[in-house]
Amino acid sequence: MVRVRSTSVQGPTAAEIRAEGVDLLFLVWLISRATTDVIDTALGPSQLTADEYAIYSILSAAGSITPTELARWMATAPTTVSSYVKRFEVRGHVTRTPNPDDRRSYHISLTGAGRQAHRRAALLFKPARDRVEQALADRGEIAEALLSLHTALDQVRHPPAP
Repeated sequence: MVRVRSTSVQGPTAAEIRAEGVDLLFLVWLISRATTDVIDTALGPSQLTADEYAIYSILSAAGSITPTELARWMATAPTTVSSYVKRFEVRGHVTRTPNPDDRRSYHISLTGAGRQAHRRAALLFKPARDRVEQALADRGEIAEALLSLHTALDQVRHPPAP
């Protein structure tokens, strides 16, 4: 079951955020929440959430992926991946097949119904993505800054061994 979203609330403006001297990590959190709101709103008719659409997109691109690989892409615990996989299986959107390289593991793949759900959601996602990108002055520069931020966060999450 997908939660029904109420009308989103207008977040703080850039001027308010600057005036408050908002911490960088809190700003990232604010952006994450706003991004989720935009995507959830766009995807509403698809019955997928922003997180689910992202996972379906990973599965679509990979074709087949292990839970460990999916956890890595999601930056989450294996138990979270397991929870999502179970939910998607109930929907008939994913299948598990034994991993030939590791008999304790398995591969996750979208079913035909899962691919169809992803395609429907992608049609709803694209106009929202396009509106955001059109509102940006320099998409490439922003993407590089976000990749730098991602690298820094990963270094903090997983510091090199001494």
